[in-house]
Amino acid sequence: MIRSAAWPAGATAVDVDALTAAAGRTGSAPADRLALARAVAATTPPLTAGTAGRVFVTLAAVAAVDVALARTVEPHLDALGILAQARVAAPAGSTWGVFAAEASGVRLTAMPAADGSVLLEGTKPWCSLASSLSHALVTAHVGDARQLFAVDLRQDGVTPHDEAWVARGMPDVPSGPVDFDGVSASAVGGPGWYLTRPGFAWGGIAVAACWWGGAVGLARVLRAHAGARPDAELLHVALGGVVADLADAEDALADAAARIDVRPTDAPAAPDVDWALLAQTVRSRVRRAVDAVRTRTVGAVGPGPLTSDPAVAARVADLELYVLQDHGDRDLARIGRMVLERGGVAW
Repeated sequence: MIRSAAWPAGATAVDVDALTAAAGRTGSAPADRLALARAVAATTPPLTAGTAGRVFVTLAAVAAVDVALARTVEPHLDALGILAQARVAAPAGSTWGVFAAEASGVRLTAMPAADGSVLLEGTKPWCSLASSLSHALVTAHVGDARQLFAVDLRQDGVTPHDEAWVARGMPDVPSGPVDFDGVSASAVGGPGWYLTRPGFAWGGIAVAACWWGGAVGLARVLRAHAGARPDAELLHVALGGVVADLADAEDALADAAARIDVRPTDAPAAPDVDWALLAQTVRSRVRRAVDAVRTRTVGAVGPGPLTSDPAVAARVADLELYVLQDHGDRDLARIGRMVLERGGVAW
């Protein structure tokens, strides 16, 4: 389990043994992982002020078992939290994704229908597990704004393109585009609500908690190798570096959770917290630490586990792909622009 004094009392960790025995294993089918997502959601509160520490620790513990499992659980929890904020009920037994990415050359538009409903037309990129989920929250263009909509993915007119997903990392979490052809949807919040609420930034930090947990699982591989070779000084050096890297990332996440959790749930966003800046800074710090952990571990243990241990090979490939949700130098430039425009740093 992942437990640390950096996290608040009451922060819980999932049952690693139970996850490992169930769907937290290399080669699990999407349906198995989605069943685990529903189980985790049943015992994990939505991400809001007062629950961030618990949610982040839970996601990290899941990722420490199986990165692809965390990639399945996180958007399901995120969607349920968004629906709760909007006071929209989720159908019993439903499984959810959140499709909010944009890409050049494709566009999803929401158009009013004659009966007063909303129809989705166009293509949405980067739709993870669209062919396996029952529902999704999808952003679509409404005039000059973007708005969030809930959509049943089992309708006619929804066409996922899993064949476009050729990644070696998370190969069984296909994230190809989806075509929507006159698909009925319902609004969740008004135009711009999804992107401007503090919860949007908090959800970005929750993804970073998954990255950190994935790196913890990789660090355990290194620790096992170092323990089996007590005279291998270079393994000890690598392990010491990994301990420091993970501590840096954990501090960033725990500080963010504390800032979120100190705010009363019925109060407006804390005026002294720039949530967008905080979220991007945390994500960049965790990305940097995860990259360092992966580099140190792979360099220290050598090619053996990557070529003979399916779980280790999958973890390295899955984690390498997952952290690319952070855009590296482009996101560092974004931090720089925000600081120049509105401050936000003590110095």
